[in-house]
Amino acid sequence: MTFSAMHLVVMGVAGAGKSTVAEALSRDLGWAMAEADEFHPQANISKMNSGTPLDDSDRWPWLNAIRDWMTSQARAGQCTVLTCSALKTDYRELLSGAEGRVVFLHLDGEPGLLAERMQGRAGHFMPVTLLPSQLATLEPLTPAELAGGSLRLEITRTPEQLIAEIKASLGLSGGPGTGRPPKA
Repeated sequence: MTFSAMHLVVMGVAGAGKSTVAEALSRDLGWAMAEADEFHPQANISKMNSGTPLDDSDRWPWLNAIRDWMTSQARAGQCTVLTCSALKTDYRELLSGAEGRVVFLHLDGEPGLLAERMQGRAGHFMPVTLLPSQLATLEPLTPAELAGGSLRLEITRTPEQLIAEIKASLGLSGGPGTGRPPKA
């Protein structure tokens, strides 16, 4: 059987806990990890720092860079865990073009809890004032995405509970370095 990479895209609006869950998954599975924020050009970061929401013309080059990174990791024999807001179906379709299987893990929660979490974090360029625009942009996972293995996860649960659900739902075994994707 040939190796087929799996890419777990931990998605959702700011404050959902994407980094926390992705770091724990990466550590548990022994998979390569990246933060989508690392792929933003400085112009996007400056725009968000000023409180201006990004538009699609800002996002397409960023999303292409993320997809290309996932493909390069797959070609190197690596499965990945990635944080990315992936707010629109079109964005997720583009990311799904990466080599390997792309699964979206939507961390979802109430706006008040998201804002509270955003206010409690330090050193992030996304201000709380942009949360309403992210929530307005968010398109929930489609029935086809859910049927393909993507998951909607409630953020009121602990990271440990979320990791356990993700691994069980996707048939992933645990332990660092042992988290190979299930056999096709």
